[in-house]
Amino acid sequence: MSYAATGGARALSRRAAVTSAARLSLRLGALLVALLGALLVAPAAPASATVPDAAVTPAGRSAKTPAARAAAVRAAKVKTVLTTAAALRGRPYRYGATGPRAFDCSGYVGYVMKRVGKSLPRTSRGQYAASRKINRSAMKPGDLVFFKHGSRVYHVAVYAGGGRIWHARQPGQGVALTRITASSWAAGRVL
Repeated sequence: MSYAATGGARALSRRAAVTSAARLSLRLGALLVALLGALLVAPAAPASATVPDAAVTPAGRSAKTPAARAAAVRAAKVKTVLTTAAALRGRPYRYGATGPRAFDCSGYVGYVMKRVGKSLPRTSRGQYAASRKINRSAMKPGDLVFFKHGSRVYHVAVYAGGGRIWHARQPGQGVALTRITASSWAAGRVL
């Protein structure tokens, strides 16, 4: 056998060895990545542990259920509504005004709700029609309180919790946080 033939066979043998080594290296690399991935995933919670509002994803991160996400979104909107309502304290009442310098009752509620992307009709009667009626016992902050005389709605306010409301009261009084003192009122939800 000639030197050239021997060298060619050796080169072919080396190339095969390199290719085999590369394949082995790729397999070992993939195995290492899989092992590291398994080690990085958070350990599973014990069977006795419960996670009521969240599920655990394969990467170990917590993902809220749709109901929990909706509740979190509503809570954020309510916080914005109540913060906006409070920031407008003392603004004067003016019939037909929609803010931000002066308000009537429905103009005030419409202005506050618009801050969270909720567009409402202009009048308290229209806002009542656009709301989902709820029991007084089910009221939460951010709900609306509609004052009525018979079947006629004449005033609207934002429920702040604890029997208190934010509203543009009447001429000379303006926007304030007060207690609900009327007996004829209904509750509605728009958020």
